[in-house]
Amino acid sequence: MTASSRMSPLFTDLYELKMAQAYLAEEMHAPATFSLFVRSLPPERNFLLAAGLDPLLDWLEDLRFNEEDIAFLDSLESFSQRYLDSLRDFRFEGDVWAMPEGTPFFAEEPLIEVVAPPAQAQLVETLVMNQVHSATVLASKAARIVLAAEGRAVVDFGARRIHGTDAGLKSARAYHIAGVAATSNVLAGRLYGVPLSGTMAHSYVQAHDDEMDAFRAFTREFPETILLVDTYDTLSGVRKVIALARELGEDFRVRGVRLDSGDLATLSFETRRLLDEAGLGSVEIFASGGLDDVSIRDLVRRGCPIDGFGVGTSMGVSADSPRLDMAYKLTAYAGSGRMKLSSGKRSLPGRKQVFREERGGRAVADRIARAEESRPGRPLLRRVLSGGRRLEETREGIGAARERARREIAALPESLRSLEPADPGYEVGLSPALRDHLDEVAERVRKQQI
Repeated sequence: MTASSRMSPLFTDLYELKMAQAYLAEEMHAPATFSLFVRSLPPERNFLLAAGLDPLLDWLEDLRFNEEDIAFLDSLESFSQRYLDSLRDFRFEGDVWAMPEGTPFFAEEPLIEVVAPPAQAQLVETLVMNQVHSATVLASKAARIVLAAEGRAVVDFGARRIHGTDAGLKSARAYHIAGVAATSNVLAGRLYGVPLSGTMAHSYVQAHDDEMDAFRAFTREFPETILLVDTYDTLSGVRKVIALARELGEDFRVRGVRLDSGDLATLSFETRRLLDEAGLGSVEIFASGGLDDVSIRDLVRRGCPIDGFGVGTSMGVSADSPRLDMAYKLTAYAGSGRMKLSSGKRSLPGRKQVFREERGGRAVADRIARAEESRPGRPLLRRVLSGGRRLEETREGIGAARERARREIAALPESLRSLEPADPGYEVGLSPALRDHLDEVAERVRKQQI
């Protein structure tokens, strides 16, 4: 995957380009506001976790059409020469307000607001939704898994079954923001600084005639490894690790054993008993194999002596909730509020701000307000791009986003941090000024269209 393929402005829907040409033809260059939000939370989610912003901002800063892009569009015979010529000087020159990565958020709250000439704001819609939707879906799932683990380490094993290399790479970043400790994805470690974790597969054990020989050979190369013990019989594999410890004496530095199949609860208790009886209390137990938030919660509730979990497919495809009802809608143009009146698809007009009201360090309610309002609580949206350029004070590393997620999730009501649906849910309301503006714009739009 090359930088040019990631940054191509052709990663957009055809109708975005057609609308951009029409805006140009009509000389519609006044500022437009587009809001990115989720209409409703999935039944399986009490909150969502914002992710995907930082890579998106890099893309917006570098957005350019090259001659090959323009030649391809010309070959479609759909675009005017005037529009094609304009693309040679195209730059995204808008402003972007956004919730920082690692911020929990709720339905109807603007996650990102883009203010730019409509041709620019429209062109970037596809990638804005694609990048933020995918990362937020996966960060939100990972947050549930981390909560279920109750402080035990969670490691990402999922790259091989995620839908494509871009998602497989950026998922590791989203997981780490949500609290996942490490990933097996080496490129994610290089690009994003996510800690790496990995030991051995069953194939390595199978390639040897004897399981014990496999353990001996691997620990010679990687003395502090975690050994996979369930290739043939889990408890027999544990006993061979104990035998290896006796062979190596003070040179034995194996960090743990991994259980990857079978009744993980029963096997973890028996494995712990065998290790402790052998004086190997420092050897950890790591579990994997089809795990998700619900199965991890159940293992933790049963008091299983498991020190960490490896999670792959379920987290990688967010199996219980793989999509969000996310929308990117025009909410203002040329200083005038705009909105849809379609049934079940309300959009809130104008530029907005979200205020989080807190008491005693706990979030108690959110209020969606007009951008110019000053209200009680902490404003969640901040400007991150001005005139198409990133604001240096808002650049942050993945560690800052991860710490924000830890702090902000801990500040949510306890009912929201449970895997069960919260009843009642978190309170999100509109400020009186925004409600009045909503009614005013809705009435104006109705009159104009009748």
